[in-house]
Amino acid sequence: MQAAIDLSAEKGVLRRRVIVNSIPEHTTQIDVEGKRYINFSSNDYLGLNREPALLDELHKATLKYGLGSGSSPLVSGYCDAHMKLEQLLCQQTGHQAALLFNSGFSANHGLMTALFDKTDHIIADKLIHASIIDGISHSGAVLKRFIHNKVEHAETLLKKYNTSALVTESVFSMDGDCAPVEYLSMLCQKYHTQLIVDDAHGFGVINLCVAPNVQPKCNIQIITFGKALGCQGAAVLGSKQLIDYLVSHSREYIYSTALSPINACLAYSACKYIADNPELQSQLMSNIAYFKQQAKRRNIDLIESEMPIQGVIIGDPEKAVEASNQLKSDGLWVGAIRTPTVPKNTDRLRITITAKHSTEDIDQCITALDKLFMNEEYCHAR
Repeated sequence: MQAAIDLSAEKGVLRRRVIVNSIPEHTTQIDVEGKRYINFSSNDYLGLNREPALLDELHKATLKYGLGSGSSPLVSGYCDAHMKLEQLLCQQTGHQAALLFNSGFSANHGLMTALFDKTDHIIADKLIHASIIDGISHSGAVLKRFIHNKVEHAETLLKKYNTSALVTESVFSMDGDCAPVEYLSMLCQKYHTQLIVDDAHGFGVINLCVAPNVQPKCNIQIITFGKALGCQGAAVLGSKQLIDYLVSHSREYIYSTALSPINACLAYSACKYIADNPELQSQLMSNIAYFKQQAKRRNIDLIESEMPIQGVIIGDPEKAVEASNQLKSDGLWVGAIRTPTVPKNTDRLRITITAKHSTEDIDQCITALDKLFMNEEYCHAR
């Protein structure tokens, strides 16, 4: 273990935890070791984590249900709070049925290991999440990956292999770009293949409610509650047959204590709140546009993205950490994302914009980035 720790440190990729505390009166600020920072690393895209209306709903739910579920869902851990959330998610996505999990990782892993085995071929985007890779690997299925967002390469693989499913994300967690889901859906229909979409970073940002009687674009959709919904948990959505099968075959579902009813209530309230307050999404998109506009004015080279995830390639793990630390000295908390989370030589700053960031917050971030990239070490980011 120590040899592995030392090697990671030598390569500049050793991970360490930091205690980060929120500041109730300032939704975009955090406290780290007594110093305040503007937080540009949170996936709470709509700023719902401290929304008063949702905190009230959480309090009511706690009084009604208590703190935890107390058991796995197949023993005594499944209650009306879980059922109501599953029904609402189906209404908002167009799927027939849903199943709740404790996290996005367990949802993806539980889905892949239950659904596939060594007789299956899976085709997936090169940049799919680690939980999907692990789940497919542990299922025994053969995984073939197509060049990121390249529909032509995906079709080449579909022609070559008898494919059980094609897997992608809606919004990619590190680059922030969107998958061509409509084109992939047409391909899957053409080749009689199931389309699975990990919608962790899209749901609530670009996806929420579908029009009545409109079929979803994918056969299976994975939603997580820890991003735009501002809480915790996840769901797999698809046909009633799929969910019935997972209830009896997904080990992550069967052998885990069920999601707390109060988390289910909170996710339910968050879904309703977003649907009733579309100005949140509008403000988020306005903030993203402003950030990109100001970055362009200062010649800061961003990874192409119209979503909250905005990246700047640094290209070296140690330099990415140094850049992050320099931004901290300017009062900004920005994550340094390093290999193996991202491909080698694409180590980066991952900046996330939220609906709650003010124009002044964004201006401060741009000014600090401009100052950082005046340094010759980082000038290629212009």
